[in-house]
Amino acid sequence: MAPTHDPYSSLSSIISSLPTDDTWGPPTTTETLHNGVPYAPYSKSDKLGRMADWTTEGKEGRERGRQGYNRNYRDQQVYGAGTSSLFAVQAAEDESTFSVVDNTRSTAKTRGFNTRGGPNFRGRGQRGTARDARGGQRGGGYQRVGGRGNTQSQYYDSRGGGGRGGRGKRFGWKDYDKPQRNRDASVNIKPEWKMLEEIDFNRLGKLNLEADEGEEMDSYGFLHYYDRSYDKAPVKTAERKLNVLERVVFNTTTTVDPVIQDLADRDEATIFATDGILSTLMCAPRSVYPWDLTIVREGNKVYLDKRENSTLDIISVNENAADAPLDASEGNKDTLNSPAALGLEATFINHNFAHQTVLEAQKLDMPHPNPFYNAAEETEPLASKAYRYRRFDLSLNDEEPVHLIVRAELDAVVKNTISGEDQFLTVKALNEFDHKAQGSGGALDWRAKLVSQRGAVVATEMKNNSCKLARWTTQAILAKADVMKLGFVSRSNPKQNDKHVILGVVGYKPREFAAQMNLSLSNGWGIVRTIVDMCLKMPEGKYVLVKDPNKPLLRLYDVPVGTFEESDDEGEGVAPVASGVGEEGGE
Repeated sequence: MAPTHDPYSSLSSIISSLPTDDTWGPPTTTETLHNGVPYAPYSKSDKLGRMADWTTEGKEGRERGRQGYNRNYRDQQVYGAGTSSLFAVQAAEDESTFSVVDNTRSTAKTRGFNTRGGPNFRGRGQRGTARDARGGQRGGGYQRVGGRGNTQSQYYDSRGGGGRGGRGKRFGWKDYDKPQRNRDASVNIKPEWKMLEEIDFNRLGKLNLEADEGEEMDSYGFLHYYDRSYDKAPVKTAERKLNVLERVVFNTTTTVDPVIQDLADRDEATIFATDGILSTLMCAPRSVYPWDLTIVREGNKVYLDKRENSTLDIISVNENAADAPLDASEGNKDTLNSPAALGLEATFINHNFAHQTVLEAQKLDMPHPNPFYNAAEETEPLASKAYRYRRFDLSLNDEEPVHLIVRAELDAVVKNTISGEDQFLTVKALNEFDHKAQGSGGALDWRAKLVSQRGAVVATEMKNNSCKLARWTTQAILAKADVMKLGFVSRSNPKQNDKHVILGVVGYKPREFAAQMNLSLSNGWGIVRTIVDMCLKMPEGKYVLVKDPNKPLLRLYDVPVGTFEESDDEGEGVAPVASGVGEEGGE
C-alpha cells in the first residue's frame, strides 16, 4: 500500500524554513552597505542632486561609437566617477531658459550657434535655402528680407530638431505678426453647383504620363523678326523706354475658335485647349492665387475653356514669394503695389514689350492668315503673332487612343547666326516694381545687379514667380519654340507705375530652362489626363474646375449648361485686346 503524504505536514515544514526576521527577498549583502544603509560610491567633490535615476541605462544604450564611449568611460580611474553622474545636479527648467541681455555692440561678425541648439547664421554670404512646393514655402528655411544689402538670415525652431538636422518648423521674420491671408475665390460658387471631386495638390504632384513631342496640324498668322539690339546690355545714360504701340491681339477662347471647331468636326482629337488654359492646368501645383477653368463635354469631345473676363488673362507678380504682395483688405495701404494693380501693370508691360522688340519691316507669313482678324472692321494693325495647332498623344494603350490639340502662340522669329535658319521665339517680360517694398520677395536691384549678377536675379525670380515662369516655359514647349526671350522691365520711378524702362533681354532654350526650374512636363500631362478622365466618366454637360483661394487643392463642380453665358449675347467671344488702350497705368 502506497504511503500517504500529509499536506499539512509539508506546509508546516515550508513555513518553518522561512527566515524569522522581518526582511524578505534575496539575502542582503554587506558590500553596498554602510552602517546598514545602501549607498553608491562617489567623489568628495561631487554634488548630490538626486536620490535615484531610473533612466540612465536607457540613455547609455543610445550613445554609440567612440564619442559615447569616451563620454562614459574616460574618467573611470577616479573612484566613483562612473556613478557620480547618477546624482549630478540638473539645472531647473527656469534656470536653463534664463539669459542675461548684453547691450554692448559687437563689431566683429561672428558665425556661431544660438542658445537653443539651432544654427542662426548671419552675415554676408549666408543665404537660407527655400524649397518651392506648391505655391508655398514647405520644408525650407524662410528668408528674412529687408535692410541694406538684402541681408538674408535663416531661422530654425529648435523644438522641431533644427539644431540636429531635424525637419522642424521654420520661422521667418515676424511670422507671428503677419496677417492671415484670406483671398476671395475667382468665381462665386452658386448653390445649384454640385461638387464632384476635391483633389489635393499632393496627389497631383505624384501623377505622371509620358507624351510624345507632338505634331503640327496647321499654322496661321505671321511673325515679325526679332530686334537683336535688345540683347545687348543697355547704356546707363541711354535707357530704352517702354513705348505704347497700338496693335491688336485676339484673345480667343477654345469653344469659339473656328479652327478648333473644324478640327473637332474632323474628329482629329478628343481634347481641345489653348496654350494659356492648358499651361495653367499643367502647372496647377505651383499656383497660389485662385483661378477657375470651364470644361465642356460634348459627346466624346472635351473642351478646356475659360469664362469671359477670366483671371487667367492677368499675369501675376511675385505669386510664390514667401511674403507675397498684400491686398488692400489685408492691410496694405500701398494700392500701387497691390496684387490687382501689379497684375494689370505686368499684363500691360507684356503686351507692349512683345510688340516693341520686333522689326515690323521684316515679316514671315504662315501658310494661313490670322483666322480672327477682319480688315474691314479693325482699324489698328495686327500684332506679330502666329498660331500653331499641335496634336499630342496622351493614350495609355492602343485600344483607346486619346489625343489633344492645343493652339499655341509664337511672338517673333529670328535668323540663326550660324545656319541662317529661322528660329521661332516666345517673348515675355518680367517686371520690377520696387525692390524695397513689401512683397518684393528679396529681389535684387536690377539696375545694379542685372549685368553683374544675372544668375542671382533669375534665381530670385524663379523663386518668387515659380508659377508664372513655369506657365511661360510650358507654353514655349507646347509651341515648339526654339528660344524663349525673357525681358527685364523696371519702373522709371518706383512710385509711378505708368513709365517703364527695358533693362535687358535674356534668351533661354525652353527645355533647358524647364530643367533649371525642376519643371516636369510628364507630371503636367498626367494632371491633364486625370482631369479629362474624370469628365469623360460624367454625363455630357459643363463643369468648372476651381482652385481654392486659400488651400492647395482643386474642386470640380457640375454646373448648369447655361452658366457664364448671360453676357454672351452681344458678341461671339472673339474680343481683340488693343495694347495700351483701356489699361490702368497706361503710359
